[in-house]
Amino acid sequence: MSTAATTRPGAVLADLLPATRSRYAVDAALVMGGAALTGIAAQIAVPVPGSPVPVTGQTFAVLLTGAALGARRGFLALAVYALVGMAGMPWFQNGTSGAGGATFGYVLGMLLASTVVGALARRGGDRSVLRTAGTMVLGSAIVYAVGVPYLALSTGMSTTAAVAAGLTPFLIGDALKAALAMGALPAAWKFAGRRG
Repeated sequence: MSTAATTRPGAVLADLLPATRSRYAVDAALVMGGAALTGIAAQIAVPVPGSPVPVTGQTFAVLLTGAALGARRGFLALAVYALVGMAGMPWFQNGTSGAGGATFGYVLGMLLASTVVGALARRGGDRSVLRTAGTMVLGSAIVYAVGVPYLALSTGMSTTAAVAAGLTPFLIGDALKAALAMGALPAAWKFAGRRG
């Protein structure tokens, strides 16, 4: 890997892997790894009293997957995660599966968020602390922009009740996840630059 690779516009962390003749196999492994990471992180769940939505490691995994893999691979990783979960793999939060649950809107939001975060990462949105903060906040906002209305529709909650149950309790946790990403992603780029 050269230093030029680490500063090349449009690169994401996954692009820094050594070039191989089987690039499709590497991309497939990265996509499956992103899906698996999200499924494992979804099992780290803390119930929130009064809400059908637990605090999970899932959103952190989704945002890191998008940033590290880029928009295309990030989208594919979350599409695999969603499709396999809909098909019955119990790797949604708390070991659930299927598309009918009240929290499935968050899964759909994560698909979009991973794609947008990946696109921003290709534009350098993960290379400094401030840019990473903005990227993570936008990614989290996308998850909620899809998940909260879906929660309201699927449960019959009012918009106010859905926000109270499906957004407000998670803001502190999301701030902590963003802070972790703000440290991890720029540090990974700095480390990659030193190795170049």
